[in-house]
Amino acid sequence: MRKCIALLVIGILFITFTAGCGSTSIPTDSKVKPVRVGSLTFSESVILAEMIKLLLEENLGYQVDHVTNLSTSTIAHQAMINKEIDISSRYTGTEMTGPLEMDQPIRDPEKAFDHVQNEYQKRFQQTWLKPYGFENTYALTVRRDVAEKYGLKKVSDLAKVAANMRLGTDTSFLEREGDGYAAFCQLYGFKFGQTFPMEIGLVYQAVKSQQVDVVIAYSTDSRVKSFDLVVLEDDKRFFPPYEAAILIRNETLEQYKGLKEELEKLSGKISTTTMTELNYKVDEQKLDPVKVAREFLQQQGLLK
Repeated sequence: MRKCIALLVIGILFITFTAGCGSTSIPTDSKVKPVRVGSLTFSESVILAEMIKLLLEENLGYQVDHVTNLSTSTIAHQAMINKEIDISSRYTGTEMTGPLEMDQPIRDPEKAFDHVQNEYQKRFQQTWLKPYGFENTYALTVRRDVAEKYGLKKVSDLAKVAANMRLGTDTSFLEREGDGYAAFCQLYGFKFGQTFPMEIGLVYQAVKSQQVDVVIAYSTDSRVKSFDLVVLEDDKRFFPPYEAAILIRNETLEQYKGLKEELEKLSGKISTTTMTELNYKVDEQKLDPVKVAREFLQQQGLLK
């Protein structure tokens, strides 16, 4: 009888073990070690990281740690090299002049992305997914009443009125060679009547109070919406492309099955207008980035 019971117990244990092995789709290592998603210190980076976290946790069942407050893209890059984080959202323009050390960044968005994607594979064994659909780049902006008064839609439209306008911008743009104010004037063929260097955070108040007429801003900054500014199309592509996209270590893609396919769902889903709106909800309306990220994913039908 004891022999029969022993055989029965062994049989049950064997069936349980094999059934467990057969049902596991997540690698053993990934159960112990969470996926680490890094974000910088500004709202846009945090919102995107929370979207990634939600997709991987709720759709794939992975454990995800959100590593916050990486102060610069350079630090985020080094953190990925050191395997301290696995995933981050980055910008093509930043990577061209940063880790890739390009003196003259590529201005065509598609060529720039292809170059960055290929170089990161070769140098760092990291994969760029296709862009989200927006750029966070320098942009010339004007008050809505000014845009309507002079019919301003693109930067070239400023040529007829620039001599009588005041430009507010950060100091670095006025001083930089190659991609600064002097090069801008050469490409577009006009100069502003006056230029006022200031901290980037002050340009919005300056244009609102009519101390300046045109300001250099960031295209997805929530204050563009808050101050009701019109972003003029950079029709001659002076500013390098800063397309945002997800960057993943190749080793992470190999370890966590289905991760790439899941995150590719975000490619092409976020326009500049949409990202500005999401930033506005966090920066101006003080909503929780997790809540903002979840609502967007639900609206897009991306969460199970």
